[in-house]
Amino acid sequence: MSGEIFLNNRQKRVSIHAGKIKRAAKKILSRLGFQDYDLSIVIVDDQEMTQLNRQYFQRNHPTNVISFPMAAGDPANLPSKILGDVVISAETAKRQAEEAGGKGMNEVLFLLIHGILHLAGYDHEGAAEERKKMEDKERKLLSLLMRSGPRK
Repeated sequence: MSGEIFLNNRQKRVSIHAGKIKRAAKKILSRLGFQDYDLSIVIVDDQEMTQLNRQYFQRNHPTNVISFPMAAGDPANLPSKILGDVVISAETAKRQAEEAGGKGMNEVLFLLIHGILHLAGYDHEGAAEERKKMEDKERKLLSLLMRSGPRK
């Protein structure tokens, strides 16, 4: 396995465009220098996301995205070429997009970027400088994806 994107859509309430998500993931990984790494993307509903959030973070509510890195530290030093898992709640993404007047698929793509950046070692919960670095990278990657064609 090298450079494979695995997508598992475990929810049925929100329409998901698997091909667009996989193509976006490949572009993001390539731009970050991780094009030879495998990535797992799991799309869930709010109920499953709440269970994961409770189990791993002791938070009893859904969140939009959770990243599970294969190992701690610099991904370039991993013994395998598996970056990790990005779990996205399609329901939360749709709700957030509607609240912001945007499109659900664009929100899913943004959450994919956010999740992959966490796997690549970016963090927004610590120092302001690190948060800014991650936010700048998110904007650049989202711009790259939006230039690639319209999203629905």
